[in-house]
Amino acid sequence: MRKKKDKAKTALAVPQTAARTDFSWAAADGPLEGEIPQARLYYALRENVPVLDAAISKLVRLTGGFRVECRDARAQRELDRFARAVPVSGNQVGLTAFVSTYFDQLLTCGTAIGEIVTDDADEAAALYIPPLSAITLRRAKNGLDVEILQRTGNGEVRSPREPELLLLSVLNPAPGELYGKSLLRGLPFVSGILMQILRTIGTNWERLGNVRFAVTYKPQNDTLDRALAKERAEQIAQQWGEAMRGGTVKDFVAVGDVQIRVIGAENQVLDSETPVRQILEQIVAKTGLPPFLLGFSWSATERMSTQQADLLTSELEAYRRILAPIIEKICHTVLARRALDCPLEIAWDDITLQDQVELARAALYAAQAAKLLADEKLTAPQI
Repeated sequence: MRKKKDKAKTALAVPQTAARTDFSWAAADGPLEGEIPQARLYYALRENVPVLDAAISKLVRLTGGFRVECRDARAQRELDRFARAVPVSGNQVGLTAFVSTYFDQLLTCGTAIGEIVTDDADEAAALYIPPLSAITLRRAKNGLDVEILQRTGNGEVRSPREPELLLLSVLNPAPGELYGKSLLRGLPFVSGILMQILRTIGTNWERLGNVRFAVTYKPQNDTLDRALAKERAEQIAQQWGEAMRGGTVKDFVAVGDVQIRVIGAENQVLDSETPVRQILEQIVAKTGLPPFLLGFSWSATERMSTQQADLLTSELEAYRRILAPIIEKICHTVLARRALDCPLEIAWDDITLQDQVELARAALYAAQAAKLLADEKLTAPQI
């Protein structure tokens, strides 16, 4: 007979995939063997190129919410309670929050790993997303399955206690590869050029904004002026420094042939608009989002066309097909640990990308057409 749970709060088990305290990236000179490929590079790209971070965040939100439906009333109540109040990694709540973070990791790294954490009653009580730096993947002995192993600081790997509680998703993996391909794959090169251009623009503005002057003194042809040229140059330098020092405006008065010019004023600053836009076009094309969704108004009349909406909808539906098995596995595990069994169905929210006014107008036209057809059938002569 199944033991009843105590009314007191049950204790959670330690996640199997939690990073060990003796593990540190500081001890590793470069990527370790079995590390998720270029994971740290992709997170660095998101930190340095805001458009990449915005694109992934928008894809996560556009994928939309969902609700897990079950025919059994008791099972439905359990699923609703779990989806609403399950702790996620200790700082979030809800199944939707877990899927959003899991999907974010999948888009960024091409590989996402999660875990269902049980309590002392062996029931699913929390969800956990480990850092990929503490995880390595290995092909199972049967040559087909994938094993998720925990990495330790001394280079060893440990097998999980309950591998059935682990979750794994990969994005567009190459044949025979364990890891998936990041959405940012192919962007480090163009992003590096973009950051170099922006860094150069910042350096130029720092130099041009903080003006530097060249003060030139040319002595006259007489012997006395040439003999005192050094002393007069030092006096001019001292007076010029005092005139430019402080927050007040001071006049500078000099006698003789003295020329003052701004250093670099004759140089032409390179036009960065065209190359920056070309690079941003490559980045936006990789994300699959229309430019105006990322804040780029490259056309005065730019708006999402029907073709763009259909393409983006198909992309989001493809992402949903990757996430659906993970959601189903979590829910089946929750019900199985509570001695319940019920077929599940994921009801995704509708993807709305078009203008609401246009959608309402299309619905009105469809209703008017249906009414006209119904009236024609009623007025048609009976034979």
